[in-house]
Amino acid sequence: MTTVALTAVPRSDFGKGAARRIRREGNIPAVIYGSGTDLVHCALPTHDLDLALRKPRVVLSVTVDGATLLVKPRDIQRDPVKRSLDHVDLVIISREEAKERSEMAEAIKIATEAAEEAGMDAAAAVQALEEAVAAGEDPTAAAEHAVADAEHKAEEYAEAAQHEADVEAAEAAEAGASAEGAGEAAAPAAE
Repeated sequence: MTTVALTAVPRSDFGKGAARRIRREGNIPAVIYGSGTDLVHCALPTHDLDLALRKPRVVLSVTVDGATLLVKPRDIQRDPVKRSLDHVDLVIISREEAKERSEMAEAIKIATEAAEEAGMDAAAAVQALEEAVAAGEDPTAAAEHAVADAEHKAEEYAEAAQHEADVEAAEAAEAGASAEGAGEAAAPAAE
């Protein structure tokens, strides 16, 4: 299970000024919530959180006040101009859901790499993978299908490119032969 471990600092001050102060200190204000639990207001390290949020289906293991919680991002607020993190809402998840998210993240990674190797759009491969999983297919099996599809598409692209090159070469040879034949026919008439 791939999780990113972060240590949070509890916070008790709220508002725009407090949030700006937290961001100046290199942290991001966050709220952790889940069914049957109280809200946990905390601050997470900006750099580590930003790197973690770049991963698909990330699971965060957040330690706050000695308690470790498995969470996933629910809402990520960014500055509209700078695109820097402003605030994050995190939701508590079970170990089972964390495992499912990790499996899906690994499947996405495999499908993306296969699509890039085949010269395909990685987003299309990920979309096909997500549709297969939504239809009830296992993420690992769906990733294998995405890899096979990418390899098949790569073969089709290679065959099409070779065919196009052969056609162009044949047309060029035919054009060269036609020009040579026209040149020979014109030469005896000049004598």
